[in-house]
Amino acid sequence: MPTLEWIGKDKVINHHQKVPFRVLEEQYTYNAEKSDNMIIRGDNLEALKALLPKYEGRIKCIYIDPPYNTGNKKDKKWIYSDNVDDPKISEWIVKVVGNEGEDLARHDKWLCMMYPRLKLLWKLLSYKGFIAISIDNVELFNLKSICDEIFGANNFIAEIACVNNPKGRSDDKYIATAHEHVVLYRKGEIEIGQFEPEEKVLKRYREVDENGDKFRAIDLRKTGDEDLRTDREEMFYPFFYNKNTGDLVVGDVKDKTPDGYIRIEPMKTKKIEGRWRWGKYDKSMKEGFENLIARFMPQKKKWSIFEKDYLKNKEGVKPTTVWSFKDVNSERGTEQFISLGFDKGDFPNPKPIGTIQRIVTMMNDPNAIILDSFAGSGTTAHAVLNMNKADGGNRKFILVEMMDYADSITAERVKRVIDGYGEGKNAVEGTGGDFSFYDLGQALMLPDGNLNEEVDTDKIREYIWYTETKKPFVTVTTDNPYYLGKHNDTGYYFYYEKERLTTLNYEWLATISEKADGYLIYADLCTIPDDELKKYNITFKKIPRDIARM
Repeated sequence: MPTLEWIGKDKVINHHQKVPFRVLEEQYTYNAEKSDNMIIRGDNLEALKALLPKYEGRIKCIYIDPPYNTGNKKDKKWIYSDNVDDPKISEWIVKVVGNEGEDLARHDKWLCMMYPRLKLLWKLLSYKGFIAISIDNVELFNLKSICDEIFGANNFIAEIACVNNPKGRSDDKYIATAHEHVVLYRKGEIEIGQFEPEEKVLKRYREVDENGDKFRAIDLRKTGDEDLRTDREEMFYPFFYNKNTGDLVVGDVKDKTPDGYIRIEPMKTKKIEGRWRWGKYDKSMKEGFENLIARFMPQKKKWSIFEKDYLKNKEGVKPTTVWSFKDVNSERGTEQFISLGFDKGDFPNPKPIGTIQRIVTMMNDPNAIILDSFAGSGTTAHAVLNMNKADGGNRKFILVEMMDYADSITAERVKRVIDGYGEGKNAVEGTGGDFSFYDLGQALMLPDGNLNEEVDTDKIREYIWYTETKKPFVTVTTDNPYYLGKHNDTGYYFYYEKERLTTLNYEWLATISEKADGYLIYADLCTIPDDELKKYNITFKKIPRDIARM
């Protein structure tokens, strides 16, 4: 598979592995004593790494709206670390390309910023989930290339044209851009949820049956690809219809037409034989035969069989690759933001709630965890809270915002959505809900590779469990304070004390009461011979800390 190359790629392709694990320090919880909804303030690269011990492979829906890289200095609000802002970029611009290379440098830097974040997002994504990324034309094809590389080209779902500015941008030089793109990738098998039918869809159901139920008539003859008799021979057969009695029966190709009946076959033209959408013995035929009707088509001067497609059975429609819905218009986003008491200048171009709600609707899981690591004004949380209120769902959100306004705008917006805002006819009704606000804390490991013993012990235990099992840590009720849990018939122990060295010896070994096929034990020292450890199927690992200063 072709891959995209750019200056600095060699520095970032595995950069996510070098990012330190940091603890998340809760600052406050809003509207509850404890909440699974999270707003994290800090570098989203480090925040994503911090989420791995608890959330790797658990996020059903990821939505991000990264910087669009318009080239304007005022839009360059993201932060490059030293490892990503490769000195080779500046050297290449000056010595090789000169001033004309400014745009190329921008693309290189944008890709360097995005690549390690997407690698961590892939880790967090569930195999039953998908990621949706809003992007414009400038980086669309670069984004598609690196997503093919990280998520796999076969996991590409669709590129949606989201018409967020129907009039088009007036400052575009040649053609006014009326849409942005939403690129979707999966990690494994998924089911896409349906949208509620629009008014233009509902208008198609113009006919009414004897019971007053609305329906539309759909031709049973197959159209489009593979619509010929030679494509599916078994789906070419006649119907026999009696106009006087209304009787309709399925026949066989060899059958003669009964007296008083009309023979109806799936002819594409007078000379070209087509086929039906249903086979004679299909489940669809057995269940839907009573909804079949015969009709003469005056313009085509022939009879055909139609299926009554009832509106009452229409729970939703499959999403298309063009979203021209009113609720994805960017003006809606600004209006919704202002309705919560913010000024237009507080945050430029907030995303409309409808765009996020449609993306979450496609996830089709009322209990999904939704992650947004470029949270901005907090539209994703707003959308999730709205949806939970509307359908009684229990979706959870995790927002990450690195800018200073993470509390004053992002979290503040979510508070106003939860409580409601304003009075009178312009009041915004509250959704209810809660969240916890976090800052990024210290790194779990020091630069020298030793454990950071200023970190809370429970956080260290969670980290050890994750690095060994790649599973979220769950506290186990036991009398042994050093027991982490059992995974794949192995019992895990972290024999650690901050104020003293620990020793794995026969005396401590005798305290183990949890039965397992094998044991992995962390301690500072071990006095049990290797052959004895092997005998009891014990793996000893030394706790990485500076013993000399103890």
